Amino acid sequence: MSEKNLKEYWKKNIQTVLILLAVWFLVSYVFGIFLVDSLNTVRIGGAKLGFWFAQQGSIYVFVLLIFVYIWRMNKLDKEYDVDE
Repeated sequence: MSEKNLKEYWKKNIQTVLILLAVWFLVSYVFGIFLVDSLNTVRIGGAKLGFWFAQQGSIYVFVLLIFVYIWRMNKLDKEYDVDE
């Protein structure tokens, strides 16, 4: 892989990681901690939405982010011909 392609590959990799970390921060900290009182006015499955984000929603989103990262990195690896 050329130096230019290597830099582009890592730039896209870091960009993907930063976007996924931003989503994780939004769901786990902003929804689960900072906006919990506002979200608790809504109920989901009998539980308050703020509580749901803090206890279960952030875990579901985290697992989903893992699969999104795997999908994105496989696509990126194929694009730059570094797949296995």
